[in-house]
Amino acid sequence: MTISNKARYALMSLMGVGLAFIYIPLSVVIINSFNSSRTFSWPPQSFTTQWWSKAIGNTGVRKAFGWSLTAGLLATAIALLLGTSLAFAVSRYDFFGKEVISLLVILPISLPGVVTGIALSNAFNQQLGISTGLMTIVIGHATFTIVVVYNNALARLKRMGTSLQEASMDLGANGITTFRLITLPNLASALFAGALLAFGLSFDEIVVTTFTAGPGIQTLPIWIYNNLFRPNQAPIVNVVAATLVIVSVLPIYLSQRLSQDSTSGGRF
Repeated sequence: MTISNKARYALMSLMGVGLAFIYIPLSVVIINSFNSSRTFSWPPQSFTTQWWSKAIGNTGVRKAFGWSLTAGLLATAIALLLGTSLAFAVSRYDFFGKEVISLLVILPISLPGVVTGIALSNAFNQQLGISTGLMTIVIGHATFTIVVVYNNALARLKRMGTSLQEASMDLGANGITTFRLITLPNLASALFAGALLAFGLSFDEIVVTTFTAGPGIQTLPIWIYNNLFRPNQAPIVNVVAATLVIVSVLPIYLSQRLSQDSTSGGRF
């Protein structure tokens, strides 16, 4: 399909406007984290790293970073275990209700976060009688991070087929050896890409976290929200927001690179 030069330029212009709408505000946040002015006059007259030093020394920020890191790693571990298992079940076996299960796995990421948060909060507090805390945050994040691992693993398993595994079994290898030497190496990059994306989604999640976090637990997004309108904290909030942008973007970028390279057959 070919398009005219006018249509091509129009599409490029629209894409540029869309990207600018998304990334210019993010760039302003990062630049303001180095702005020496407390009032964030624009454009900045001078730059400083003092706000970064104060953010690193801020006890609340360090604790919030620890909570976000812990929750992200645990949710990613659960997503890897359950998402990979579900992908194997759906791709390798035929059973009644397979399509329904696949839909139920994917559904949480398409639901509004507030709906998921309210549902989980009611389930924990009223139905199960569980006090909210770190584990409820992890479970809440796992409900939508499983999807990205599942999708990555399922796509790779379908592309791999079963010929290599069958050949390995024909040559005398058992199921564990075949998985260790054949399946896992071919699946590893897809799982790693899914894990990176899952961690990025968990690390910057705020809506579900708000409903599932217990008293005294603040992840970085919640810390930003609670301190956003405090004048004395404004410079540090910009630093934390810039950190959140960087920490969230890097896993997504690496995940995309891994997915592209594995599809093209290249090396990362």
